[in-house]
Amino acid sequence: MSTPANLTAVLLVVALTVAVGAYGLRARSTPDFYVASRTVSPLRNASAVSGEYLSAASYLGIAGLLVVYGSTMLWYGIGYTAGYLVLLVLVAAPLRRSGAYTVSDFAEARLGSLAVRRTATAFVVLIGWLYQVPQLQGAGLALHAAVGAPAWTGAVLVTAVVLVSVIAGGMRSVTLVQAVQFWVKLAALAVPAVALLLVWQGVWHPSGSPPAAPAPAAGPEPGQGGQALYTVYSLMVATFLGAMGLPHVIARFYTNPDGRAARRTTVGVLGLLGAFYLLPELYGGLGRLYAPGLASADRADAVVLLLPGRLVPGTAGQLLTALVVAGAFAAFLSTCSGLALSVAAVLSQDLLGGDVRGFRRASALAVLAPCAIALLLSESGVSVAHEIGLIFSVAASTFCPLLVLGIWWRRLTPAGAVAGMLVGGGLSVTAMTVTLLDAGGPGWTGVLLAGPAAWSVPAAFLTMVGVSLATPGRIPAGTSVMLARLHLPEALDAGTAGRSAATDDRSSRDRVRPSRDGHH
Repeated sequence: MSTPANLTAVLLVVALTVAVGAYGLRARSTPDFYVASRTVSPLRNASAVSGEYLSAASYLGIAGLLVVYGSTMLWYGIGYTAGYLVLLVLVAAPLRRSGAYTVSDFAEARLGSLAVRRTATAFVVLIGWLYQVPQLQGAGLALHAAVGAPAWTGAVLVTAVVLVSVIAGGMRSVTLVQAVQFWVKLAALAVPAVALLLVWQGVWHPSGSPPAAPAPAAGPEPGQGGQALYTVYSLMVATFLGAMGLPHVIARFYTNPDGRAARRTTVGVLGLLGAFYLLPELYGGLGRLYAPGLASADRADAVVLLLPGRLVPGTAGQLLTALVVAGAFAAFLSTCSGLALSVAAVLSQDLLGGDVRGFRRASALAVLAPCAIALLLSESGVSVAHEIGLIFSVAASTFCPLLVLGIWWRRLTPAGAVAGMLVGGGLSVTAMTVTLLDAGGPGWTGVLLAGPAAWSVPAAFLTMVGVSLATPGRIPAGTSVMLARLHLPEALDAGTAGRSAATDDRSSRDRVRPSRDGHH
């Protein structure tokens, strides 16, 4: 690897992030910081959603898992994309019509309960911090592989840049940064991928001679026994349902002008993600042929960073590697920015007053806490993609039941919502902790704990429904009005319920304390 070229690539991405983020200095009001004043167009929002969603797991982890385990891991890319189809059908437009700033706002507005709000806030912070940790670990891995720097430097660099972007302009700033970074990531993987395909097919011989015969595959394909089949099904549940439970993804739909725009955004995301996820699979397949030793050396997550230099020697290979490194840092920065925003928003509203000053103070806590955790866990040997898959299980076991039942089932009660989130979240977090500590053991016990979504998500739904049916007298009085607001088109809802467009730009807590919203 060429250290100067790679370091230059990292610095260029950092400079681009800071320069584009400077646009957010125009942000002044509370809606600017929380939801970009709900003026983000579907195309820009689709790029921004894709930018923050394509994290370390997508950019590095999927290819690494394919190197180690083979074709079974193709379900990661499929599941990450298909999750937006579920979100499109069940959640996107109603969530935008709720007028919320955060998922905690939605929970309180729908169920009229501070207990539900506080439980939702706790899980937003937990999921946000857990999700940031592997991004920062991936940044350390990338910087170490690219320039030989200590692993902690990657985490610190990403934390510093994200902190500046979020504090400077909130959602308005980060939206444009993430939209630009999606296209950087797509180009950074696509251009080297074309070169690798040409070398593999013998069309291009950068070294002056045909490429060496491919090495044997990294390992046997996993069998189709009961454990392997369960792993696939649990992964599908986690990734299909987890996307709607990720706080930084949900927050994006509050920035659309209306429910129709939210749906168009989701359709755009499906197209962009479908195109992107063809690329990690390509790197993983070529990695099994040309770099199988990475699996035995516990360096499979670095295959995307190392493969261009192995197949394309010389200056061309160095430039391709630098491009991939630049895309990797764009992935870490964009995802961490979205996560920091979602965590800062709930911390600010619930603990620090909810104004711009409180948002900025919350942003520091939202970014620095996961950085400290990542530094403590810098020697963890868990695959980045598998770690994020476990976090998807937590999201699917908490917010997926809350959103689906909250939007589509009028009999949901505050007690049912709290009980379901606690049961689903408790089970999935426990399974995740045991797995990360490598304490699950062999056999079915370890398999069930490594893929908890198949049983923790049904447990959360059943608990939420069961407790709600057992507490019918606690259905909120305004349920019918709230459900009408979620499901009727904006113009009809405004005419029927007598609400103005300005009211739609308030969260539930803004209606109690309207001074928070800079529009009032």
